[in-house]
Amino acid sequence: MQILQLLLSGIAQGCIYGLIALGFVLIYKATETVSFAQGDLMMLGAFGAFAGMSLFGMPFWLAAIFAVVAMAAFGVLLELVVIRPILGQPQFSIVMLTIGIAYVARGLITMVPGIGTETHTLAVPYKDQIWKLGELVVNLEQLAIIIATAILCGLLFAMFRYSKLGIAMQASSQNQLAAYYMGIPVKRLNGLVWGLAAAVAAIAGMLLAPITFVHANMGFIGLKAFPAAVVGGFGSLPGAIVGGLVIGIVESFAGFYLPDGFKDTAPYIVVLLMLMIKPNGLFGEKLRKKV
Repeated sequence: MQILQLLLSGIAQGCIYGLIALGFVLIYKATETVSFAQGDLMMLGAFGAFAGMSLFGMPFWLAAIFAVVAMAAFGVLLELVVIRPILGQPQFSIVMLTIGIAYVARGLITMVPGIGTETHTLAVPYKDQIWKLGELVVNLEQLAIIIATAILCGLLFAMFRYSKLGIAMQASSQNQLAAYYMGIPVKRLNGLVWGLAAAVAAIAGMLLAPITFVHANMGFIGLKAFPAAVVGGFGSLPGAIVGGLVIGIVESFAGFYLPDGFKDTAPYIVVLLMLMIKPNGLFGEKLRKKV
């Protein structure tokens, strides 16, 4: 029973890692850029929902929609104003820019009086509720994370499989130049991808907030989502979720069975092992270049 409890906890935490890793993979597939701002976009989404509920008196579901739409618009604007002008520069410059975006977002939040420097509770309807299935205790906060992740993955799969927008995004991620010659608006799609990644990050933030609360440093969890993207394969959307689950489960069991300190280092040990055994990740594609 203890193993089942740890497994449930690990799956819930892994879903959060997987959702953030989805943002990494979406942006990487569209622009071949690694965005280290995903964790802090998640933090902004959580603060957006909190602001909608506390400042504007919205019910949770309306505040959640408000936060997702606002973060999607912010992601599109961020790509247009900050990212697009520097595309084509060395990858190191773009990576450093995304790190700078993360620090600026964190700094701006901490400057908001009475909000940014405090820890807040997101009053979700299922807060502190549990179900008992025999001896197994199911926390509804964890169950909500798992169900929401499954629904979101299904919606993303349907979008990329059946919608013209999703098919165009796939074509652009395969070869931007060929997609451009076929009449696909690649620049506009890149902005939409950043908006989609920011919206997914906002959902992850709202799912995580009831467990860790809302605070300016909650975006640091993105540093554990990056190993999830590496384990799953940086070019694979299903791999992001699977990688997140692997990291979450390993972290859960390491925190219980191993000495203090191993819980935080376990994800990076998994990454090192994966890079030695299968450098492209579980679902990564092998890319070859002729020189």
